[in-house]
Amino acid sequence: MTNKHKASSPKPPQILIDNNFSPLSIEIIKSLKKANHQAYLVGGCVRDSLVGMKAKDFDVSTNATPEEIRKIFRSSRIIGKRFRLVHVFSRNELIEVSTFRANTSNLKSTSEIVKDTDGKILRDNVWGNLEEDCVRRDFSINALYFDPTENILRDFHNGIEHIQKKILVSIGDPLIRFEEDPVRSLRAIRFSSKLNFKISHEIKEAIHEKGYLLANISNARLFDEFCKIFLSKEAFNNFNKLKSFGILRYLINTDEYKEKSFGLRLQHAALINTDNRIKSAQSITPGFLIAALLWPKLVDATKKDGVLNLSKFFRTMDLVIREQQELTAIPRKFHGYIKDIWSLQLKLETRLGHQPYKILNHPRFRAAYDFLLLREEAANDKQDIGAWWTEFQKVNRPRKIEMLQILRDSRKGPVEKKFGFLEELS
Repeated sequence: MTNKHKASSPKPPQILIDNNFSPLSIEIIKSLKKANHQAYLVGGCVRDSLVGMKAKDFDVSTNATPEEIRKIFRSSRIIGKRFRLVHVFSRNELIEVSTFRANTSNLKSTSEIVKDTDGKILRDNVWGNLEEDCVRRDFSINALYFDPTENILRDFHNGIEHIQKKILVSIGDPLIRFEEDPVRSLRAIRFSSKLNFKISHEIKEAIHEKGYLLANISNARLFDEFCKIFLSKEAFNNFNKLKSFGILRYLINTDEYKEKSFGLRLQHAALINTDNRIKSAQSITPGFLIAALLWPKLVDATKKDGVLNLSKFFRTMDLVIREQQELTAIPRKFHGYIKDIWSLQLKLETRLGHQPYKILNHPRFRAAYDFLLLREEAANDKQDIGAWWTEFQKVNRPRKIEMLQILRDSRKGPVEKKFGFLEELS
């Protein structure tokens, strides 16, 4: 951890000087400085630029209060109760502008800082200066302040050095900092995967000792963290890291599946699929990933002696989603999406009568088909149902009729409404 507060103004690396930062963020900084305030780009946009990544989130930090910021920018609004800040927006861009916060460790008492019994900060709107605000940041690599109008870089906690060494270091004692905001455990894991940085020993200990405090975080905030952690190019790595630190259970309502089990293979396949889709610029949705991560739990709750109880299967869907909802606030629009994917698995396997034609026109067909392929891969199934559907989508009407006839001829007697691959039911 780092406790250094001595001002440091190193010469900005050329990569920062040459960076094309958001024009709106630069205009905001210029306007604040024109009004005799300090203003800097801070956090992710500076950090990502320094490691050679494309900056996305352009946050501005200033000594102007929210009310002063609001007066300067007509297109703005003050938001938040826990931490008040200002959103400044244009037609197609929004910039978050925060006020420097005071170092609470130097304050004997204040009614503006409220903590719960575990030390988590519930409300903090005590303003400070640049040096104090720097102390309030979580990791040294996120405490770099850059003024692109004058090319001034402020580094109080050796953030540049830690970026060069590729290590994640806490500002202050991580045991205390993770009490103040338990989500820092998740952020540490996310940053280490995203940046390919090592996690310092002190942070590792803090995650192990304070990870249980994630149980006190709202399900809305944890859903936001779920998306940041898993809808990234590092979903698989993050899943394994969360599991190793024992805090996966605060994001996913899943059992501990053994190595090479169907449940773990399916979860791994879904995570790798998500990573690959992002890397190839394909669409992703949290609904699909949640459906895949929870599928083993749904199957385990409704199977008996190698057979899936269909009535119990459909009844249990809402229960499994509700249990996950207690952890992460899944938006209601995804509830039906998840259940459609699950329900269509039966029809995709049985392919009764003229159902395949109707299924092709179902709005969730493509997602359900992709899901079927993941299940088939995880179960090492050789029935080639996925290959059948791959062909059925592409061929003309006469060939579709022929495929259905071949399927009917291959069956002896009435087809039972049951489904499930051997390995996922065993």
